[in-house]
Parts: sequence; C-alpha cells; structure tokens
Amino acid sequence: MPAVDFATHLIDALVGMGVREAVLCPGSRSAPLAYAAYAAEQAGRLRLHVRVDERSAAFLALGLAKTSRVPAAVITTSGTAVANLHPAVLEAHHGKVPLIVLSADRPAALRGSGANQTTIQPGIFPGAVRLEADLDETAAPWDVAGEAWRAATGAAGDPGPVHLNICLSEPLVPAQWPMPPAEPSADTPPQDGENTCPTTDLTLDGDRTLVILGDLVDPRIRPAVVDWAARHSLPVIAEPFGEHGPEPGVIPHGPLLLTDQRFLDSFAPQRVLVAGRLTLSRPVTALLRRPGLRVEALADTSAHADPVGVVNAGHELYAVLAAGLRAGTSAGQSAWADAWRDSGVAIAEAVAADPPPWPSGLAVAATLVATLPERAILFTGPSNPVRDIDFGVAQAPAGSTIVASRGLAGIDGCVSTAVGIALCAPGRPAYALLGDLTFLHDSNGLLIGPDEPRPDLTIVVVNDAGGGIFGLLEPGRPPLRKPFERIFGTATGTDLGTLARAHGIPHALVAGPEELTAAIAEPPHGIRIVEVRVERDSHAAAHAHLREVAAAALRDVRPA
Repeated sequence: MPAVDFATHLIDALVGMGVREAVLCPGSRSAPLAYAAYAAEQAGRLRLHVRVDERSAAFLALGLAKTSRVPAAVITTSGTAVANLHPAVLEAHHGKVPLIVLSADRPAALRGSGANQTTIQPGIFPGAVRLEADLDETAAPWDVAGEAWRAATGAAGDPGPVHLNICLSEPLVPAQWPMPPAEPSADTPPQDGENTCPTTDLTLDGDRTLVILGDLVDPRIRPAVVDWAARHSLPVIAEPFGEHGPEPGVIPHGPLLLTDQRFLDSFAPQRVLVAGRLTLSRPVTALLRRPGLRVEALADTSAHADPVGVVNAGHELYAVLAAGLRAGTSAGQSAWADAWRDSGVAIAEAVAADPPPWPSGLAVAATLVATLPERAILFTGPSNPVRDIDFGVAQAPAGSTIVASRGLAGIDGCVSTAVGIALCAPGRPAYALLGDLTFLHDSNGLLIGPDEPRPDLTIVVVNDAGGGIFGLLEPGRPPLRKPFERIFGTATGTDLGTLARAHGIPHALVAGPEELTAAIAEPPHGIRIVEVRVERDSHAAAHAHLREVAAAALRDVRPA
C-alpha cells in the first residue's frame, strides 16, 4: 500500500518538524492522509480538526497558525476542494502566516484525460506560495517535510503558505485498523542549519521623529517596539494589533489626532519610522504623503511594505531593536514628543467625557475593549469593526492581544479564523468582533462536529443590516444615495438568533452598553453569539461626533 505508507511517513515527518495542528476535510483521494492524521492524533502527537467546508477549514488552519507562528496543515481531496483553499492561501501569503497545504491528487498520468475530479492542481495558487511540490509515493517524506517547514517558517525569506500536491494511487485505505506499522522510510530527519541575522544602524538625527506601528507579522513583539520607541522619546501612532502592555509612548486616539489639520500644521513630523504594515487609516496615509516628510521602514520580514510609495529607506526591525539608535535624544525631540502625547491624552479625556452615542459601532467597540478581562485575546473582522477600535478606542487593556487578518483584509473565513485563534489560546478568554456580513459570509465556520475540539469563544456581531462600511466611503455620499441600498447596502434580513439555534449555539441580543458589558464579563464557555443591532447611518454620525470632540480638545494646544 504505497499511498498509505507514504502518507503515514509524511505526516510523521511533518509532526517531527514541529506541526501540531492539522485540519482535515473528508474525501476519497485524501483517505491515506486522513488515516495518517487520525493515527497521529490517537498517538497524542497531533491535534486533528475535521471540517466539511474546505474554505472554512483553510481559514481555521490560518487561525491556528496566526498567533502561534507554528505552521498548521490543511488536508483536502482533489478537484474543487483545492480551489476552495485559495482565499486563505492568499491571506496567508500577504499576512505572512505559516501554512502547509496538503492536497491529494489523482496520478499525474490522468491529467487532461477527463478523469473524475481531476484538474491541474500544481500551480493552482500562482505567486502565493513559498514552495510548491508535485509529488507521488516515491518522494522522500523527511526531505519533503523539511523543505516545507523551512519555506513556511521563512528560513529563506518571508514566512507563508506552501503547497504539497500529492498524487496518490489506489489502494487508498489500509487493510485493517489499527493500521500495521508502515515500512521504514529510507530518508532521515534534516540537520539544523545556521541562521544569520542582518544588522543595521539607525541614526536619530534631528528633531520631530514619529513612529507609526502597523500590523506586525508576529503580534508578540509589539511591546518591544513600543518600549524601544519610548526609550528614545519617539511618540507612537499605533494600529491596535498585537500584545498590549504598558504603552507610555503610544498616543491615545492617534488616528483621531491626525484628523486635526491645525494640529498637524503646527506639529508635523520631519521623519516617520514605519514598523509593520499599515492598512487601516486614511489620516495615516495622508500624513505619509505630506511634502518634505522622510519615511523609513522598519521591516519585520525580508521585505518592507510601501503601499503609498513614499519609503525613502528600509531597516531590519529586529536588528534595530537589538542595536538601539545612535545619538542621544535631543531636548527638541523630547518636547515635541510631549506635545503629541499631551494632545492625545487631552482627546482621550474629552472622549471619555463625551463618548460616541449608543448604539453605534464605535460605542460597541469601545465598550467591548474596555470590558475585556485580563489576558483576553480579541480577533476583529475587517471593514468597520477594526476601524472602530483603531479610531475610537484610546488603549486596550494591558495583557490583552488584538489580532486581525490584514494580509488582504477580506471578509472571508473570519469565524473560522477566530475559532483557530481561540483554540490556540487555552486559558485565555477569547472574543471576536465582526459585522453581520462578515459573520454570515463564514457561517459555515460554525459547522463543528460533536467530536471536534471546540473553543471557548464569544462572537460579538454588530448588525447594521448590511455593508455599513460603504456609508463612510464615497458611495455613501448624498449624491449617490439612490443606488446605494441595492448595490452597497446589501441587507440580507437574516435572523442571527435563528441561525445560531440551527447550530445549537447560544445567542443573546443586547440593547444597551450595560447588557453588553455583562455579556462580555461572563466567562466564555463554548461558542456563543452576542448581537448588537445598530442603524447604518449611526456610523457616519458617530465618526463626526468624535472629530468634533477632538477638535474642541485641541483648541488650547499652542503651536510649536
């Protein structure tokens, strides 16, 4: 049984390299891999998750790997099953998440023959994988596993997805269960190679240097970046992602501060250091485009991001953190940094005294984050929820972690990703903040069989009956209101409570901040859904309210 033996050795080799999570979708051609993964789980060497929807399965694997930074495997049969992995593979590619795709295939000789469930699977993820291999049972499992592990973890570049397409011949099932031991494999585990780390010097020359912190590949290093900036009196405008600790140098409501043109005209930076990838804020983008500004990237992978096309130089982030900055902090830099910090604090105090109105997405996000328990982990969906945290929340609680899929920032697979993140955070209270369309787009993420590992996860759904984000963008402007509802609003009318009951999942509809606070304060036990209904027009009104509050708080700030 070459197929069963090869699959057994390959799964054994992947586990030997460090894989601890595998997501399996049922299928006939992938049966050898299924039996091998099940046997590894029975031996206590692997945690197996079975899902019936390949798209959701791939996003579950992505969630399992996103914060752990350990490659997770997703196993599918041949045909359209493989194509359904593409959205998650793209997110893993752009988000630099280690992922190992194991796709079963018919023998290569059957390609182009019209054989059932046979298509050209090699190359199905063009440009999105770090390694691609088209294999059969004659391949050396340890060689394959070693190459896949090194490519996925970024040994020769950025971490990301790899694709192992495995042509399997019948028989596809073992003769009995438990399976007899496989024939010994001829190849051996690879030897560890040397790792090299580039170094760099970064000079603190001149005044008015600002740090903008985006989405980091490894969210665990946020405290190190914040501490490094604070030691050099560099104020920080930070997207909310990563592990939150004491953050004395982070400007409260930084993106909101950047909306005040009078403040920027008086306190504009001369240089900006960008760490991580920026994907959220138009005010941040506008700042980076200011004439005469020098922008330098601190890259946490082999290549730095430059979506605005303004980066003048790049540095290796980890080397910068290790080496620090040459030259001491000037008095002018310290005074200027204090002005930024004091202005952010003034806005935070004003917003606390006059918060965004309830119910609105901004109010829900602020209430949720303020109520997070110690060591909570929060996954936030795209569109409005993540921007509501970025724009309307002064600071997350110390010890909390906020995570999002910002590689392509799609609404695909967010329920499954949140489930994966929660499963990899045992003992930590886990939450997700999603819009209604994002939630519905991956409602199959709730399809979890009775024998599968289930997370403790509270999903807060801001239900604005459709695409509320578009009301804040150009399509929501008054001259374009007539076609808005049909082609952008896209309300579904779905009863989320009924949907939850169909999956046997508790659902609560909350009407006020006190009810939401009570729901969040209840320790998560299994998956549950907390729904908050808001009017779609409330988004624009709440954002305008915050801008007015910020402008009033900054009226007494003296120009530099």
